[in-house]
Amino acid sequence: MTYAALMPEGDAVWRAARRLNAALAGRVVTEWELRWGDLGGSDRRGRTTLEVVPRGKHILLRLDDGWTLHSHLRMEGRWSVVPPARVSRRDRADPYVRALVGCADGVALGRRLGMLDLVPTAREDAVVGHLGPDLLGTDWDAEVAVSNLRRRADRELGAALLDQENLAGIGTMWCAEICFLERVSPWVRVGDLDADRLGAVVARAHRLLTGTLAFRESVSTGNPRRPLFIYGLPGRPCPRCGTPIVSAEVGEAPRRRTLYYCPRCQPYPDAG
Repeated sequence: MTYAALMPEGDAVWRAARRLNAALAGRVVTEWELRWGDLGGSDRRGRTTLEVVPRGKHILLRLDDGWTLHSHLRMEGRWSVVPPARVSRRDRADPYVRALVGCADGVALGRRLGMLDLVPTAREDAVVGHLGPDLLGTDWDAEVAVSNLRRRADRELGAALLDQENLAGIGTMWCAEICFLERVSPWVRVGDLDADRLGAVVARAHRLLTGTLAFRESVSTGNPRRPLFIYGLPGRPCPRCGTPIVSAEVGEAPRRRTLYYCPRCQPYPDAG
């Protein structure tokens, strides 16, 4: 079965940060190369990585000198960790490698990163302070998330869930799966959902993202062989009613995104 390519969402970023933390935390930085504007002149060799933590779709690599390397994967970015001896000349010449951060035991390669910053750890809010409660973080607060969603009652639910300022970690894949499982249209206005209904959507989001951490990849079905219910499966029968899955856009430009849904289980609000 073929699935649409997935952009890194909250759980994928959580896994990436976990790999980086396992490889780098507590170890002295022996390699540091940032291919990103003025950051190319920075050098943190000799410093020690304290920890690598996720924040929504962001990754924060904290050093013992009070600085943090902040990255965002955007649509195509990824971090991989390889033994130093396996970092090839081709890797070093790869124009898509935007960061190399290594220690004696491993080198982290950041490919196609969408954002890279070096900020004082005390001022991390400059790059992640705008985010709502993190679905996978210690700051998770369902009541705050619901309150944030309600700030714009006229907004479509799908667009509101994708807005990281409301709650952090949901991308188009999880948005589609959450709405499908809750039998709610991504195009319903937030204000048209009562408190219990919106609370159930938020609870489902938290349950799905925390539950998928038990797997190596994103899984909403509980079955890694068929990991997703509807995302990336246009034309396939809805697993609930058999109606072909379709896609449509939600939100306003430039943040308009494509979502998958079942037109029978999740009809447009004006479809009766």
